[in-house]
Amino acid sequence: MIGRRDFITLLGGAAVWPVAALGQQSGKVARVGVLMGYTKGDPEAEGWVRGLIQGLHERRWVEGSNIRIDYRWPSESAGNMSSHAAELVDLKPDVIVAAATPALAAIAQETPSIPVVFVNVADPVGQGFVPNFARPGGNITGFTSFEFSMGGKWVETIHGMRPSVTRAAVIFNPATAPYFPFFLHSIQTAASSLQIGIDAIPVHNTADVERTVRHLASDACLIVVPSTFMTTHRELVIGLAAKLTIPAIYGFGYYARDGGLVSYGFDVRDIFMRAASYVDRILRGTHPADLPVQVPTKYELIINLKTAKALGLQIPDKLLAVADEVIE
Repeated sequence: MIGRRDFITLLGGAAVWPVAALGQQSGKVARVGVLMGYTKGDPEAEGWVRGLIQGLHERRWVEGSNIRIDYRWPSESAGNMSSHAAELVDLKPDVIVAAATPALAAIAQETPSIPVVFVNVADPVGQGFVPNFARPGGNITGFTSFEFSMGGKWVETIHGMRPSVTRAAVIFNPATAPYFPFFLHSIQTAASSLQIGIDAIPVHNTADVERTVRHLASDACLIVVPSTFMTTHRELVIGLAAKLTIPAIYGFGYYARDGGLVSYGFDVRDIFMRAASYVDRILRGTHPADLPVQVPTKYELIINLKTAKALGLQIPDKLLAVADEVIE
C-alpha cells in the first residue's frame, strides 16, 4: 500500500499533493496552453512565466506530475500569433492563458468554448473581449492591466524631474496599443494644467521610433505608452533616450531596471502569479463566466538615479521618498 507520505512532492519545502488527493479524477493530467504576446528569450517575459508556474505550484499543480503546460511564443513581428493560437486550440487544453492583447485577440478568434484566462490586457471591455468586469460571461476572463488615469501620473512625474519641459512626445504603436486614446485623455488633462504641449506620435516600426526620438526638441520629454511592441524594442528606446539626453517615463518597472530614467506601472509578475489562481479554479470546475475580471493591485514607482545623473537631473527628495525602488 502506498502511504500518505509517498504522495507528497516537495517544492521549495512545501508539500504538494497530486490531483487525486484534491478530489479530482485520479490519474488525470490537466493540460494548460500558454500563448505569450512577447518574444521568447526576453528575460522579463520568461520571468513572468515563472511567476505563473510558481502560482500554480503554490496551488499544488506540478509540471510532469498532474499538469502539462504547452507554450507558444511569437516571432519578433508577432505575425505568427494566429498560427500559434490555432496550434494551442488543436491541443484541446483545459484552459488557455493569453498574455497581452495580441495573444488574446488570436485565441478569441480560434475558440468560443475553451476557457481562457487573459493577463496584461488593457480595456478588455472596450476591445470587446468581455461585456463587463463583474460578469464576463462566455469563456473569457482574466486580469486587466492599466488604469488609464495613469497617463496623468506619467506627465506629473516626468515634469517633477525636469520642470523646464514644455512639450511631451507620446509614442505608441497603434497595432499593439489600440487602447491609446484612453491614455491620451488623462495625459492631455495633466499636461494642460502644467502648460505642457502634447505630441501624440504613432510608430509602426523601429525606424519610426528612431526617427521620432532623434527629432525631439531639447525642451521635450518622452512618454512611452506600454504595449508588446514597446516591450520588445525597449532596448532601442532606452538607448536613444540616453544618447540624446531625453528624459523619458515608461509604464513598466523593467524599463527603469534596464536603464530607463523612471517608470510607473503595475507589477507584471504579480499579475501572472495571480492569474494562476484563476487557472486553478477553472481546472477544479469553476466556469470563467463566474470569475470577475480583476485589476492590478500592486503599482510601483521606480527611479534610476544612475540614468538621472547621466542626464544631469537632480531628482527631488519628495519623489525619492515615495519611490518603491531607487536604482543607484
